Amino acid sequence: MKTILFAYRVSDLERSLAFYRAVGYTELGTVPFDDGGKLVWLKLSGETSVSLELVHRPAAGPVEPGGFEHLAIEVESLTTTIDRLTTADLHPGLPEHPGGPEGPATSWLVDPDGYRIELVEWPPGGPPTVGD
Repeated sequence: MKTILFAYRVSDLERSLAFYRAVGYTELGTVPFDDGGKLVWLKLSGETSVSLELVHRPAAGPVEPGGFEHLAIEVESLTTTIDRLTTADLHPGLPEHPGGPEGPATSWLVDPDGYRIELVEWPPGGPPTVGD
């Protein structure tokens, strides 16, 4: 088994698509709903299939994120990513080292609906593996 994707319900589909395009996602397809809403499948350049689904259902009422902690995205260079996102006016946070200087470097970003995204640059040797 493997995780295929996760889905966010969004209040303004075009605003969210602009945000996630600036992060680095590309669109793979759209599925319309009978109620006028739709969902859009997205993926990052290093992924082979859909990994994010944006669901827009205006008839379902306001979007209220909750009970979800965050999404984490691995980046090759946190500094380069922060610079690119800052240029795109997305306001990433300053780099942090929550595991100490030998651990991963991270930065936080918040999407237009309030979902938190953790950007992670692993130290040399990569992420911990099972048994570490």
